[in-house]
Amino acid sequence: MFDPEDLEAIREGHDSWAAETHGPTVDRFGERKETFTTDTGGQVVDPLYTPADVADLDYGEDLGFPGEAPYTRGVYSTMHRGRLWTMRQYAGMGTAEETNERYLYLLDEGQTGLSMAFDLPTQMGYDSDSPMAEGEVGKSGVAIDSLEDMETVFDGIPLDEVSTSMTINAPASVLLAMYIAVGDKQGVDREQLRGTIQNDILKEYIARNTYIFPPEPSMRIITDIFEFCAEEVPNFNTISISGYHIREAGSTAAQEIAFTLGDGIEYVEAAIDAGLDVDEFAPQLSFFFNAHNNILEEVAKFRAARRMWHEIMSERFDAKNPASKQLKFHTQTAGSTLTAQQVENNVVRVAYQALAAVLGGTQSLHTNGKDEALSLPTEKSVRTALRTQQILAHESGAADTIDPLAGSYYVEHLTDELEAEAFEILEEIDDRGGMRQAVESEWVQGQIQDVAFERQREIESGERIIVGVNEYTVDEDPTEDIEEVSEAEQRKQRRNVGTVRDERNDEAVEDALAALKAAAEGEANLMPHIVDAVKCYATTGEICNALRDVFGEHRAGV
Repeated sequence: MFDPEDLEAIREGHDSWAAETHGPTVDRFGERKETFTTDTGGQVVDPLYTPADVADLDYGEDLGFPGEAPYTRGVYSTMHRGRLWTMRQYAGMGTAEETNERYLYLLDEGQTGLSMAFDLPTQMGYDSDSPMAEGEVGKSGVAIDSLEDMETVFDGIPLDEVSTSMTINAPASVLLAMYIAVGDKQGVDREQLRGTIQNDILKEYIARNTYIFPPEPSMRIITDIFEFCAEEVPNFNTISISGYHIREAGSTAAQEIAFTLGDGIEYVEAAIDAGLDVDEFAPQLSFFFNAHNNILEEVAKFRAARRMWHEIMSERFDAKNPASKQLKFHTQTAGSTLTAQQVENNVVRVAYQALAAVLGGTQSLHTNGKDEALSLPTEKSVRTALRTQQILAHESGAADTIDPLAGSYYVEHLTDELEAEAFEILEEIDDRGGMRQAVESEWVQGQIQDVAFERQREIESGERIIVGVNEYTVDEDPTEDIEEVSEAEQRKQRRNVGTVRDERNDEAVEDALAALKAAAEGEANLMPHIVDAVKCYATTGEICNALRDVFGEHRAGV
């Protein structure tokens, strides 16, 4: 991009500046730190960047134009000038009735997509009246025990007019089946259903531990979903390959890219091994990334990930359909950065993180409520979080031009550095036999834990400042209103499960579960049988238990 003579002159000028202007000033006054690094210490940040730092950049091959390969500058030609990102606030409130109220409220306030949070028992495939669910019903999201709960959540919400993201993994097949069943009951053509299931089980083994089945049957369920949805629900994203939780667990930005794309590679390989054509299912793959505090690093991360996925799908999998090579992603602001101390500071953190996501070209965005370090967010804090996105969209100008930081010497250099480091990690994963083997051996987990340990050491030593926590502190108790799920609400949910069982056709349920188990013991696609079971009002726990009987349960380290 630059004339060699000009580059040489720039290098000479930089050396002169460093020796005659910058160096003496540093010698006299010093700098704030001995070494500046990106947020998690992945890359050293130099004091100044010039064209010499991007001397090898080829505009056509490395950047291109929005909507064209290699998609560094965005997957759509108009990006946010044509359509703003989907404002998809993550919500799930104890009971189905409360969640329905929150969804209707958010839609009235201008939210453009729904994002469904489930409680821990649902995520683990247990009903609310299971002993394993004691004390956790509705605590981290909505309890979904049967199709009746899902019908209540979407009462008055036409599924052909909204898209819905569901943060569910091990029992994703069951919750997707319920969503399809609600659409069928509403008379919505399955081709009109839009949304995403997270459905990323490898990330569960890495970072969250809300898994049910061992890796092999878990991968089978995922590929069954790919196959079923390609024919039945073609506009629904069948997986959201999640780097978000990997970053929440403590990874660097480069690790977040590498481990997320590594999971993606594993899913693509599993689907191809199952006989699926890459260009039939790959356009339905989506990704989910974290937006952390270091704005420029995050922008570079998103740009590098898009370019890498294009290369991976082109060269490793020989994909032909351009949509198979476009990395489309949802972003959530970083929950792990929220503090219980001085919660108002979280509004500022979330705003900067949201800005990074928008500058990086996200397709949808969730902004955290300021009080999420304390509890589920209140209605007021959810409104402020949504207003943060709306102000960003309509008042900041950040969405008015495409990839506005392109051409920044620092951003382009950092994009290249993150890409190079992430590819190095992927090579190590390949050497270890692939992502699944790297996860089962707990190598991936160990890499993240090392970074998380070092970050915590830096905070405790004061090397890393967290405003309001280890610096700029005040002596005051939090005065925030706390959203809580009462014991009475939990008891009501447990009673509801019993009522569903009493009123349904038990023979139909038994037949549906028997058919599901027979399919699991063979090679048939499981999804049609799961849809049949949920339509009979078989519960989440009953369906998962039927599969547990065949597949067993995963035990870490065993």
